[in-house]
Amino acid sequence: MDSEDKGEVTYLINDVSRRVALSQKRIREYEKGGLIKPAREPRTNNRRYSEADINQIQRIKELIHAHGFTVACLRFFLASAPCWVIFNCNGKEVCASYSDFRIPCYEVAKHATHHSGIKDCESCPIYLNRDVKTMPLLLKP
Repeated sequence: MDSEDKGEVTYLINDVSRRVALSQKRIREYEKGGLIKPAREPRTNNRRYSEADINQIQRIKELIHAHGFTVACLRFFLASAPCWVIFNCNGKEVCASYSDFRIPCYEVAKHATHHSGIKDCESCPIYLNRDVKTMPLLLKP
């Protein structure tokens, strides 16, 4: 565990691995699959995980291991559903993206005074998967 210049505490992958009970290899697979994007140390290029990253990993682990999502299925889900659904957001009622779920949360956040996303949008799995081709989840009969 270290503190970055911004004062935010970050963790190396071995610390995160123990904390979330996943192998380092699995955490790297989540990154390769576009589900997480940890910061990198400029000097060493080591991955640095914030508390928000760890929360994302825990939720992704739950969706994959407890609910049977595959990485590909989860990527489609991330591109199709609002962030407050995927991450069980507690502050969704005051979040600008909650009022109009048809607009992607990362688009709303650009113009909102309050956005309760898990962290900055460019590191959010929903933003990372914004180019995944989607279609309506339910079609009319």
